[in-house]
Amino acid sequence: MSARPTCVPIWTSSSTAINNSQFIIINYPLSIINYIDTHCHLDGTEFDADREAVIQRAQEAGCTAIFLPAIDLASSRRILSLCEESLNPPISLRPMLGLHPEEVRADWREQLEAIKRHIIPLSSLLSPLSSKTIAIGEVGLDFYWSREFEREQLEAFEEQVRWSVETQLPLMIHCRKAQNELVQILRKYARELPGGVFHCFTGNAIEAAELLQFDRFVLGIGGVLTFKKSHLPEVLPAAVPLDRIVLETDAPYMAPVPMRGQRNEPAFVRHVISRLAEAYGVSEEEIGRQTSANVARVFRLK
Repeated sequence: MSARPTCVPIWTSSSTAINNSQFIIINYPLSIINYIDTHCHLDGTEFDADREAVIQRAQEAGCTAIFLPAIDLASSRRILSLCEESLNPPISLRPMLGLHPEEVRADWREQLEAIKRHIIPLSSLLSPLSSKTIAIGEVGLDFYWSREFEREQLEAFEEQVRWSVETQLPLMIHCRKAQNELVQILRKYARELPGGVFHCFTGNAIEAAELLQFDRFVLGIGGVLTFKKSHLPEVLPAAVPLDRIVLETDAPYMAPVPMRGQRNEPAFVRHVISRLAEAYGVSEEEIGRQTSANVARVFRLK
């Protein structure tokens, strides 16, 4: 694979977005609106060629922090290393550690045992960033492609829910074609759970209400909101108060319109903010302020 060319951001308020080999033209206003990207796979190989430039563009767009979810033991280690290398970055990078449901295999118990050592250090030889983990994630259930490891997924998720209770770290939850099973597990621990995020919410009002019964949890909203066929612009204002929403990218996936089809990155959250403001009938500044306050509450940030 050839190296990705250096991209120079050009800020404009025009409605046209251009991305070519030399420039990224990002079409949002020149005013800075602070926000937090609560879900970005910045450790992925998709960012190896220009990770520092991605962080710089995010800062210039108003992003103040990026939360990095792990998917397995290897990514947990990468994320801890990346955050440790960036102790004083222009943007705060914060690790979340866990085992993603699509990564649950026959060795899931060994994976969890090793990941837990980074969350609850048993040795002073572990990274000092282990104690700075801000959430258990990305964890959950996913039966979209297969139920081959259904039992293992259920057991692995419940074990990580117990970690959340034990550590009082919030959960970053992935759920696809498994909401009934997921809710059933969470109800067993509802009184003890500190809260968390139902990542990449794309459901209807009934599904939103079922998730929001867990009163310390919020919904993660990203690029899907901007898609032409998305029903979220109608569902969210009718069913979800603004104090139950946080922003996310799920980068490098799920880029918002007008960047759809490109690699997603934290700077593109501005398009989600714009669409949310339109849907709720409030200013973009209010979206940034309220969602950042929600993040601080759920993740207990000072």
